[in-house]
Amino acid sequence: MEFSGLLTLIDERSAALRDAVAAAAVSDARVPGCPDWTLADLVEHLGAVQRFWAAVVRAGDPTGPPPRDALGDRSPSGDLLTWSAESTALLLAALRSSSSEQPAWAWWGASSAPLTVGAIARHQVQEAAVHARDAQETIGKPEPLPLAVAADGVAEFVQVGVGSLGAWPHPPARVLFDAADGPSHILDLTPAGGRLDSAEGGAPLTVVRGSASDLVLALYGRVPFDDLSITGDGEVPARLRAWSNPD
Repeated sequence: MEFSGLLTLIDERSAALRDAVAAAAVSDARVPGCPDWTLADLVEHLGAVQRFWAAVVRAGDPTGPPPRDALGDRSPSGDLLTWSAESTALLLAALRSSSSEQPAWAWWGASSAPLTVGAIARHQVQEAAVHARDAQETIGKPEPLPLAVAADGVAEFVQVGVGSLGAWPHPPARVLFDAADGPSHILDLTPAGGRLDSAEGGAPLTVVRGSASDLVLALYGRVPFDDLSITGDGEVPARLRAWSNPD
């Protein structure tokens, strides 16, 4: 996806989260996807994350994260949803002032994902989209991830999240994530770690089928893998979920 498209999705998904929170009866409702958090905690988390990455992009230093004094105060002040909208605006302004290929620090240095502003934007699309869905689920109106988001979600999760974890601690496995409405991806899990592979690498031992949205949400622990169609070794998805254990 083009850089401008990523920025549009960050904006839209962040607004979708705020819309769901605004429609909630109470802000202290517990979030099923993040059971330790209330809706207010969810808004605060995404806002703080967006302000952090805005500071990273503004710093333009690929050698490390910004010093604490450059991060500023990332705690909410005033109206929570207004503060959230300001957080999103700060991130988008920083991204727009940079470029997709600009080198940047990121926590996934151990993975094969690039350390660029474009990769930060790509990851922030998934962050905002999954948490928007968390907010929607909290008010009883969960929606699938937009296809533009979900189509890249498995690849992004594998390249950034799984790719940062090091050696796969179980017997080698090969998983096909077969999306009914989007691209499919093969994940190789070996002592060398987890990586996307091509069909030429051999037949998968496990096939997980579902919508693109459900495949992404299952990887993030928002949808049980048991709700999807699994053929082959059914233990692998559960092991993958426990190993990756994303926030």
